[in-house]
This record gives sequence, structure tokens and C-alpha cells, in this order.
Amino acid sequence: MHVALREVHDSDLPVFFRQLNDPESLRMAAFTPKDPADRDAFDAHWLRLRSSEDVLRTILADGDVVGSAAVYGEPGEREVTYWVDRAYWGRGIATAALRTLLTEVPERPLYARAAADNAGSRRVLERCGFQQTTTARGYAQARGEEIDEVVLTLRG
Repeated sequence: MHVALREVHDSDLPVFFRQLNDPESLRMAAFTPKDPADRDAFDAHWLRLRSSEDVLRTILADGDVVGSAAVYGEPGEREVTYWVDRAYWGRGIATAALRTLLTEVPERPLYARAAADNAGSRRVLERCGFQQTTTARGYAQARGEEIDEVVLTLRG
């Protein structure tokens, strides 16, 4: 499977919205919008993102839109994030996409966060060179409770 990144197109947004509303994906991601089904809030969020200095990419697998990846935040505190359609989990797509994104964004350190029980996401990050640096607790909107999260860092 060929994995590539490209700029986000308007036509990607309905796909991202559908992906964001998959219940199993929401539970795994844990830290999600308050109301993922609020299309107006979703559109406003993506409008802000696309007008920012953040690096936003659409993930393609064999030409199909399967997710998104981004680097966002203030210099010195920038984080990576990604979302892959659940139908494509376990195929190495997130790892390949993140590796490509990291070549586009050479600044270090970069940070990432994941629910502590999200073993798949933690594996993706570790395969890309991130190392766990601390733990925290945060309110996981998708689960309706505070949960443990891990903070990972990619250095030089």
C-alpha cells in the first residue's frame, strides 16, 4: 500500500467528519471535541486550522483519503496528531504518514499525547522515535471521565 501526504482539500473535510464520528475511533482517541457531531463547530475548527501556521496534511493510501496528520502549537511546544480511518488500522499507515510528516517538519523537540491505554497509537509514536517522557491525567471527552495519558517527546 502506498501512503502519501498532501495539502488538505475542501473535499477531504466530509471524510474527516465521518471519521471523527466513528464511536470506536472516538473512544480510542479519547481526547476529542465536546460534540463531534456538531458540523458547524467542526467546520469552524478546520477553518481556524487551515488559516494558521500549523502543518496540516491529508493521508492518502493508494490514492484514497484515509485520515489526517498535523503538527500544531507554539514553537518549542509543537505537537503531532493524526487520525486514520478505523477500516485502515493495523496496516502501518499511521506510522508511514507520521514518518513522512516528520521529514517535512524538521524542528525538534516535538511532542505527542495519547490515552495511556491506546497501545496502537503509542506503538506508532515509538516506531517514529518518540519516547515517553511523562504521564498526566486529563478529561477525555469521548469517555466522559478523566483518564491517564502519556506524553512522548521526539528530540534532535
